[in-house]
Amino acid sequence: MGAEAKLESMGIAVPEVVPPLAAYVPALRTGNLVYTAGQLPARDGEMIAVGKVGGAVTEEEGYECARQCALNALAAIRAEIGSLDNITRVVKAVVFVASTPDFTGQPKVANGASEFPAEVFGDLGRHARSAVGVSVLPLDVPVEVELIVEVAG
Repeated sequence: MGAEAKLESMGIAVPEVVPPLAAYVPALRTGNLVYTAGQLPARDGEMIAVGKVGGAVTEEEGYECARQCALNALAAIRAEIGSLDNITRVVKAVVFVASTPDFTGQPKVANGASEFPAEVFGDLGRHARSAVGVSVLPLDVPVEVELIVEVAG
């Protein structure tokens, strides 16, 4: 089953690409790789959470934000390449987690961005990853995600 059909079977609609907040493009293809800009946890035009994980945002809410960011990254990739079925491999995810100084569960939050592509693409969705704790992210969101994918020629 292709990625587009898999998402449909999961009841997930790929959203419209979130417009850039500054001077950048949502996704850029070079050769057989597509890099996304950092994607925020926007859903239906609004951020699904704001604040720091370990503070106003729970670990579970952070996980959901990471999952939404990954979906938004797939939307940016789809807009660049036409169909998610053209993805041959998810290569890497970089997950930034705005968290309180004592929070150390960034990898668990980042799992939201890692488990989702694996659900959609199977083994081809398993990827390398960085989970980075930071003090603040744009618009005070708790999570930002970048994806790198390989696509068919």
